[in-house]
Amino acid sequence: MAARNNNKLPLNLPQLQNLIKRDPPSYTEEFLQQYRHYQSNVEIFKLQPAKPNKELAELVMFLAQVAHCYPKYLEDFPQQLKELLSYCHTVLDPDLRMTFCRALILLRNKNLINPTSLLELFFELLRCHDKFLRKTLYTHIVTDIKNINAKHKNNKMNTMLQSFMYTMLQDSNPTAAKISLDVMVELYRRNIWNDARTVNVITLACFSKVTKIQVAGLTFFLGKDEDEKKDNDSESEDDGPTARDLMVRYATGKKTTKNKKKLEKAMRVLKKHKKKKKPEVFNFSAIHLIHDPQDFAEKLLKQLESSKERFEVKMMLMDLISRLVGIHELFLFNFYPFVQRFLQPHQREVTKILLFAAQATHQLVPPEIMQPVLMTVANNFVTDKNSGEVMTVGINAIKEISARCPLAMTEDLLQDLAQYRSHKNKNVVMSAKTLIQLFQSLNPQMLQKKFRGKPTEATSEAKIHEYGELDVKDYIPGAEVLELEKEEEKNLEEDGWETASCSEEEDDEEGEWVDVHHSSDEDQQEIAEKIESMPVDERKAKASAISSGRLLTQEDFQKIRLAQLSKELNSAPGKAAKRKNVEIESDEESRGELLSLRDIERLHKKPRSDKETRLATALAGKTDRKEFVKKKSKLNPFASSTNKEKKKQKNFMMMRYSHNVRTKNKRSFREKQLALRDSLLRQKKRLMK
Repeated sequence: MAARNNNKLPLNLPQLQNLIKRDPPSYTEEFLQQYRHYQSNVEIFKLQPAKPNKELAELVMFLAQVAHCYPKYLEDFPQQLKELLSYCHTVLDPDLRMTFCRALILLRNKNLINPTSLLELFFELLRCHDKFLRKTLYTHIVTDIKNINAKHKNNKMNTMLQSFMYTMLQDSNPTAAKISLDVMVELYRRNIWNDARTVNVITLACFSKVTKIQVAGLTFFLGKDEDEKKDNDSESEDDGPTARDLMVRYATGKKTTKNKKKLEKAMRVLKKHKKKKKPEVFNFSAIHLIHDPQDFAEKLLKQLESSKERFEVKMMLMDLISRLVGIHELFLFNFYPFVQRFLQPHQREVTKILLFAAQATHQLVPPEIMQPVLMTVANNFVTDKNSGEVMTVGINAIKEISARCPLAMTEDLLQDLAQYRSHKNKNVVMSAKTLIQLFQSLNPQMLQKKFRGKPTEATSEAKIHEYGELDVKDYIPGAEVLELEKEEEKNLEEDGWETASCSEEEDDEEGEWVDVHHSSDEDQQEIAEKIESMPVDERKAKASAISSGRLLTQEDFQKIRLAQLSKELNSAPGKAAKRKNVEIESDEESRGELLSLRDIERLHKKPRSDKETRLATALAGKTDRKEFVKKKSKLNPFASSTNKEKKKQKNFMMMRYSHNVRTKNKRSFREKQLALRDSLLRQKKRLMK
């Protein structure tokens, strides 16, 4: 007993903490002593909350560590800590405030606190002017909500927290509102809160008066995150060798059985590693989850028209509006005249503005709304007074707008642009050709006869519908190829049985087996010829029967797609033979919901660099090269230079009368005699040889 009274447990909290975790009942008395000590310190703390208190901080962390061992005594401990933080967080010492927060996080990890009340408290603490504290709370909030929804979605908890964050986004403290927005964005990207409610709460950030919050909201919907790209790049760099690297390593090494087995083993390991990787989660874009995109776009346009923010923020607003209009096919007619004001070659970031104009175009926009935009681009960009690059960008923009709203293109404008097919600039020529190819597939009748090309099945079926006209079909175009292929397979099976029976007879007679192979290319050609000779009504009937008769697989859709693309090569009925060496590009596949800046800035020929750029490139390539000059190094680097070396550095006027510095014109008569004699001797030796 005396030995126990003489121990240092009351003064050594880490040791007591370790012993309590091993055997809580044996150290209840020591724990209660520390708990009473904590209560007395709390009373002292309440008198002077702004004063640092290291002893109280140590006791708080000690009690948080052993709280699960004595739940009966520490039942009110978490609530007491929350009350202290809630009432005194603005005047608390930063270190003591951080200690209280860490203790609460520790208690939450042990599931001793309700997450709702704690997270609400932490959101209030985001108002504190303590950057390290805000970062710690942000990390805990995201991690805690992730753990709550780890096994299954806790909708009740999520609804309560989302409602609280809705109020936090409108908080008067911009820092707290910004971190709340960052939490919601991070949870959405981690597929934890990827529902429409979260997205529609984030839409409020786009109308914030604080530029930082507004930019964060716009960035979320535009899908731009530089940090995420860096992380992806670092992850790709950290990955092991790819299959191509392994094949190159084997191809350049010695071809032995051992190395081949090593390659096969490495390929198996690589394949297994790829399977272990978490599959990519495909979700709808946040723009698709907005409840009322029309109202959202109208409010954004109103804010854009009266905005006094810097130009980069206005560009982000234009980008988001154009995406909303293009994806949801909205009617926002005031947006096009607003964009039209910026369509000048000298305008800053004009290629992006052209991209926004193309993105905001769709088939439901009236042609009279889009025609002024096309004419503005044509008049300001596609003129001979501009450079080839400017003209190319203009034609590319016109092509992308016309592809989404063909009715906006007039026949006169198209014929004028088609004349640039013979321009002196290569980039302008190629852009004009792509525009011609587009209308060869959309409506060849708008082109001059020399630009229409050879008619194919696809061009004969091409038709631009009138505004508001819908081409509704009750069948899948091209599905008739499936029925013909099925009939062909039946015929092949019958032929196979016949050849098999014949081969069995021959096998009995001669004792040999005959292999019979069928050519798939010939079968495809036969099917294509049957489709060409089939009347249009019969094609539709077969396609309708297939579409309504069974469910189609991905392989079936691939066959239908190939059959439809083959119409680009097959000549129209009664015309010339098939076209050869034609590259087919599906417009539906190459053109998605969003455009890329490369579609506008595409230059088929790289522009010539100026002298400064070429010089910089040349100098950059010489950084790793060594000088091809043999340098004489001294045995002793601290030794002085010789008289001969010093003479090389002296001025010529100082050395002009020296006998070692003489030119050929000042040689003496004797030196000239000796030089002539040596020259004649050398000539004589050459003649004797």
